[in-house]
Amino acid sequence: MSCALISVSDKTGLVSFAQALAEAGVTILSTGGTAKALRTARLAVQELEAVTGFPELLGGRVKTLHPKIHGGILWLRENEEHDRQRHAFGLPEIRLVVVNLYPFPETIRRPDVALEDVIEQIDIGGCALARSAAKNYRHVTVVVDPGDYQEVAREIAESGETSLGLRQRLAVKAFGHVSAYDATIAAYLQERFGIAELPSSWSLPLVNGQALRYGENPHQRGTLYGEFWRHFQQMHGKELSYNNLLDIDSGISLLPDFSERPTVAILKHGTPCGIGSADTLREAWEKALATDREAPFGGVVAVNRPLDLPFAETLSEIFTEVVVAPAFDPQALALLQKKKNLRLLSADFSQIPRHRFSFRSILGDSILAQEPDTASLSAEGRQVASRRSPTPEEWEAMEFAWRVCKHVRSNAIVFGARDRTLGIGAGQMSRVDAVRVAIAKAAHAGLSLAGSAVASDAYFPFPDSVVYAADAGATAVIQPGGSIRDPEVIAAADERGIALVLTGRRHFRH
Repeated sequence: MSCALISVSDKTGLVSFAQALAEAGVTILSTGGTAKALRTARLAVQELEAVTGFPELLGGRVKTLHPKIHGGILWLRENEEHDRQRHAFGLPEIRLVVVNLYPFPETIRRPDVALEDVIEQIDIGGCALARSAAKNYRHVTVVVDPGDYQEVAREIAESGETSLGLRQRLAVKAFGHVSAYDATIAAYLQERFGIAELPSSWSLPLVNGQALRYGENPHQRGTLYGEFWRHFQQMHGKELSYNNLLDIDSGISLLPDFSERPTVAILKHGTPCGIGSADTLREAWEKALATDREAPFGGVVAVNRPLDLPFAETLSEIFTEVVVAPAFDPQALALLQKKKNLRLLSADFSQIPRHRFSFRSILGDSILAQEPDTASLSAEGRQVASRRSPTPEEWEAMEFAWRVCKHVRSNAIVFGARDRTLGIGAGQMSRVDAVRVAIAKAAHAGLSLAGSAVASDAYFPFPDSVVYAADAGATAVIQPGGSIRDPEVIAAADERGIALVLTGRRHFRH
């Protein structure tokens, strides 16, 4: 291998890799800070401007964007005309390009960072180098990740060049790396410029891929992408599964709607099976667990206050897969760490960015994108449609149930009190079935629905759901309305003395 071009922002492992190249007889071309770091390590480096005849221009904005550099990367070795032009114009024979990009993702994480500083961290030349080298993978090796240095150095040391298979794999990685980098820039600028509409074309910055043991089932492969582990710290237990991560996301997305009091959410299969609020986490847990004492087995528990010893003592009596909390008291952590298979995670919930958009894949390699459902129940958006207005206690119960209902799989029905769920019907094909399931769940748990409130994520198409709820003991109903049979539904509520409130907003969650 005759010549390597090295220009990196992240200098992790740089010196040892360059030393290995030098020992293999590779000439090193470099620029700016990279050249300085290599010279400090007593390595021979040829400055790029000695090849191009041009110094770095515009404060470093232009340094590798030159025909000699890209010609030296892109020429096809088997093409006689390319070879003639290479000799005629003195193009170097660059066989290895080692480049990583300006730290744009790290820069935008800085609080109150100036837009001018962000713009200066948009890499141009590095992206072009990576693309050129990846395009000519038959002859050129591109390295964008220091994690690949060792394998590249080993192959060069053994055979004097890299294998085609390695070059192909690294080319794919380079294109993906540049694509994710550009997608990060586009997403940030869209938010920074206040552009609200969904773009007509889009790339998702899927980075930091971490292979999972499997996907939803053992025969499916799965990978976690993104910055999850920048926000979460695992305190105990084996690695998280694909399904664990879905339940954690559901729990963390739900808890901000219950920030006023200590709240415990129990999740299973991406939907809550019990939520309780109280003055302590232990009391909140008892309320959440009472909704369904069977479903939480092997589920995920998310809480919005530091997890203390009294709650840990209670929690240790039941098998759960994952517990997520803002923090763990030392004694509580020590107790829960005695459970071998329990995963414990902590995170500063206030620092976790809420979803800007949600995505679902569909057939044809297509993607659905939408804004997340962040709407809340406001006094301006609700209307009492029944003859009887809700009592203050019923208002509290309706609001609690409504906040939960938004996070339950549709068709969704939630029976609730002012500080707890009493029965949840989720994912049913008809709304009346969801009502029946919620009533049956409450009965199985030994909970009375007398005086409860019912929340429905969408309108009641027929009065039957209200009739069933009233017969079970509910005295208040909150639902979006909008059915052509709203008058019949309201009449059924009035006949039974039920207070019925319309929100004008549905909350499907498929």
